[in-house]
Amino acid sequence: MEEVEVVIVGAGPAGLATSACLNRLNISNAILEREDCYASLWKSRTYDRLKLHLAKQFCELPYMPFPKNAPTYIPRREFVQYLDTYVSTFNINPMYHRSVETAFYNENVEKWYVVVNNTRLGVKETYYGKFLVVASGENGEGYVPETKGLDTFNGEYIHSSKYENGMKYRGKDVLVVGSGNSGMEIAYDLSNYGANTFIVVRSPVHVLTKEIVFFGMVLSKYLPVKVIDGIVLILGKLKFGNLSKYGIHKPTIGPFYLKEHEGQAPIIDVGTIEKIKSDEIKVLPSITSIEGNEIRFENGYLKSYDAIIFATGYKSTVLKWLKDDNHLFNDNGMPNKSFPNHWKSENGLYCAGFSRRGLFGISHDALKITNDINFSLGRNKKGI
Repeated sequence: MEEVEVVIVGAGPAGLATSACLNRLNISNAILEREDCYASLWKSRTYDRLKLHLAKQFCELPYMPFPKNAPTYIPRREFVQYLDTYVSTFNINPMYHRSVETAFYNENVEKWYVVVNNTRLGVKETYYGKFLVVASGENGEGYVPETKGLDTFNGEYIHSSKYENGMKYRGKDVLVVGSGNSGMEIAYDLSNYGANTFIVVRSPVHVLTKEIVFFGMVLSKYLPVKVIDGIVLILGKLKFGNLSKYGIHKPTIGPFYLKEHEGQAPIIDVGTIEKIKSDEIKVLPSITSIEGNEIRFENGYLKSYDAIIFATGYKSTVLKWLKDDNHLFNDNGMPNKSFPNHWKSENGLYCAGFSRRGLFGISHDALKITNDINFSLGRNKKGI
């Protein structure tokens, strides 16, 4: 058994940022990570061409801005290097191969007990502390929706977290399911590699450019969301025109309002729309059934495919192991309360990285949590 003041579950950016803030105040903490490295999503489960979709000033972790000569939109490899520097700068020491089996609050001693399986050594370990920070994040595991006949599919099907690049799909018929940023970018990448690319767009989406989103975020300091939405929608229409004739429909609610209240981000186009307009990428509605290699769609279209890539998002896994959460999380493993009141429960329980606001939200959570812990310990009323 090992005791610290704060136990942190998850060594993604949220766990690293929280540990860094705590280390600055000499508050002891242990980060428990089930994988063999920190930031495993960024290091091992993202495609090669990924860049941060927001400008670098909105993606910084606490106390370490990006270098001035860094590109405005940071590529994945450079962001991993940034995290490497962050870990060494703030003396962050995650413990790997620790898969959490259960975490519960012991009222008798007023501490959180976290029981893990050390998968490298094959032994059980227990960590306990006055505070518990759930930093396992929104992206605990890839989500593949139940699809009729998927078990009969003769080709390859993978979740987008396993996709690296389109090299091996050259000349093949590939279906991308999911029209979020990952799906749209993977479709673009596949097309660039010479795959015959199709994408399922099931729900209405807003399509903007990174410059329009950046402009909207700057305006958000001065104008209400409804005004910003009106401006960016006009700019989006001027840029892309009416996309409904290509099978892409807009939501009735504006993009910034949707992001703020429902966590649904707009599509930041990387060139996919031009390929859709030129018919290099074909848009299809929902799948109704799969039989062998043949896939039937809602509009009756039937075609054989060599591969399916499910860019259908992730789901939280926190409810598999967390007990005594005092209704911090809903049935989907996401906070019951909306931003900015989502991060704290009772008995020293917190969550970081669940605000659906990306790295900007992670920094907010880490600072709030650390200030609250610091105040509870009575060390420095001013916080950080």
